[in-house]
Amino acid sequence: MSPFASVPLYLLAKGMGLFATCLPRRVELFLAKWLGRFGLALRLFKAKRAAEHIGLCFPEKCGEERTAILRANYENLGIILFGYAHMLSPIPGHYKRYVARVSRLVGLENWKRAHAKGKGVLVFSSHMANWEMSAAATGLAGINPMIVTTVLKPKWFHDGLTAARKSCGVDAAFHPGSMPAIQARIALGGTVAFMNDQYANPPMGEPVIFFGAEVNTLKVVGPLANRSGAAVVPVSVERDPDGVEVVTIEPELDLGEAIDDSQEATQVIAAHVEGWVRRRPEQWLWIHRRFKHAVWPDGRTT
Repeated sequence: MSPFASVPLYLLAKGMGLFATCLPRRVELFLAKWLGRFGLALRLFKAKRAAEHIGLCFPEKCGEERTAILRANYENLGIILFGYAHMLSPIPGHYKRYVARVSRLVGLENWKRAHAKGKGVLVFSSHMANWEMSAAATGLAGINPMIVTTVLKPKWFHDGLTAARKSCGVDAAFHPGSMPAIQARIALGGTVAFMNDQYANPPMGEPVIFFGAEVNTLKVVGPLANRSGAAVVPVSVERDPDGVEVVTIEPELDLGEAIDDSQEATQVIAAHVEGWVRRRPEQWLWIHRRFKHAVWPDGRTT
């Protein structure tokens, strides 16, 4: 896309950011849910894929239950879109204030115990609720996490998100080529955060079981922990009934003997993430092609 072609999108995004900035949280949630319902009615945002994934992962649920999950999931997508609008707000300092207002951090003492060991902290998280809050809320608490992510297009969108994250004390390492920055941060005893719920091509990913399917999953956390001695800490986020994004830093995960085998370590982490999704399936990112080339128990592939 040429820089000129992206100008209308830039203006639209900034307009949405300004609009979102002015909304009370209750009104924002109301409008966001209706936006999600509208998107589902038009079968936008890969609705077919989301419905297929929900069906594959919850075969025990009846059609009405799966439909209810899908409907609530699209309401969640609407809320996420508004969250990104806040990140692109033209008002200086807005996103930091927004995060402080709509999020709540639980379990900071768990990170402090892990960090006190002095060998760095490896966080794994997932695309639950407004996943940006998992980094932003910990950043506001003084953790200064480095997230591992990708360079986005167009450039103004990438720069806007990066600046919003930075305002909350969140750094970023961009892959490919992120490993030197990751290793340097760990060597200094810092915190690096990975999203462990997406498909990852080999050699970055390896096959483990997720919702009964054998599917390639990011494998870096186990080997990094094995080499560096860094603590492995799960961080989850859920939206409560009042619309508060609750970020929970869980106790350090003991990988035990699995730490010596990257596939076993990845399996332990994948099972942990699956537990989060099973608890709040309506808040997970079902539209991602998580089950690319997956092999299911009945022999089917997706």
